[in-house]
Amino acid sequence: MNTDTGFAQTPFPAATLRCESVLLLPKMDCPSEENLIRMALGGVAGIGSLNFDLAAHTLSVTHQGDAQVVLSRLAPLGLGAQLIKSEPIADGARPEIEPVDDAGEARTMRRLLAINGLMFVVEMVWGLLAESTGLIADSLDMFADAAVYVLALYAVGRSVELKRRAAHVAGWLQVVLALGALGEVLRRGVTGSEPESVAMMGIGAVALIANVTCLVLIAKKRHHGAHMRASYIFSANDVIANLGVVIAGALVTWTGSRYPDLVVGFVISVIVLIGARRILRLQ
Repeated sequence: MNTDTGFAQTPFPAATLRCESVLLLPKMDCPSEENLIRMALGGVAGIGSLNFDLAAHTLSVTHQGDAQVVLSRLAPLGLGAQLIKSEPIADGARPEIEPVDDAGEARTMRRLLAINGLMFVVEMVWGLLAESTGLIADSLDMFADAAVYVLALYAVGRSVELKRRAAHVAGWLQVVLALGALGEVLRRGVTGSEPESVAMMGIGAVALIANVTCLVLIAKKRHHGAHMRASYIFSANDVIANLGVVIAGALVTWTGSRYPDLVVGFVISVIVLIGARRILRLQ
C-alpha cells in the first residue's frame, strides 16, 4: 500500500540502521485516529510497516534512524504518545508483510464514508426538528469520522500542500460546527427548549446500528493489510455518544426536564472539538 499521504517530508538522521519501535498511544481507540496517525507519519522518510493494536493502544513501527523523529510527529496529535522500546532489526530479518488489497480497502472506506455522511444529515435534520442538542452534536461525531475518511481517500496522488490544506479545511469546518452546537446548547439553555425524547431515542438507536454496520465492514477487512488491521475494534467515543443520546432521551421522558439533552449535547460537542484539534495539529 502506498502510505505517502504527502505531509511534509521529515528525513531521518543519516544513520541507516533499521529499527522496530513500539509506542503507547493511550488515547488511540478508533479507526479514525488510526487514519490520523497514518497521515501524520505519511511524510516521514524511512517509515516501513505500521502495525496497530487498538485494544492495547500500541503502534509498532519499522523505520530507519532515530525513533524520536516518529515520536515528534505523533506528539502533536494529543494521543499521549510514549516510546516504549526501540530495537535494531537483524540484517537477515524482514518484518512480515501482510497482503494488501488497495481496491478493497478503498471500497470499504467509501462505504464507511457514505454511512457516516448519511447519518450526519439524518441526525442533524432530526436534531433541529426535535429540538435536541444531543442529536445535533452526535451528528457532528458522524461528520468527524466522515471527514477522516474523506481525507484518507483524497490523499491518493495529491501534492503535499493540497493534502495539508484539505486536512486543515476539514479541521476548521469541524471546529465551526462544534462551536455552533455549543452555541445552540447555550441558547436553548437560556431561552428554553422542548426536546422530543422519542425522536432522541429512535434516531440515537439508528445511529448505533449505523456504527455497528461500520464495525462489520471494517471487520471483514481487518486481515487484508496493515491499514485495516485491528480497525474492527469499536470506537469507544462513538458508542458513548450514541448510548448517551438514547439515555438522555429516556431521562427527558422520565424527568420531564430538557437538561439531560443539553448535557449530552455539550459533552459530545467537546469531544468533536478535541478531534478537530488533532486534525489541525497534523504537520
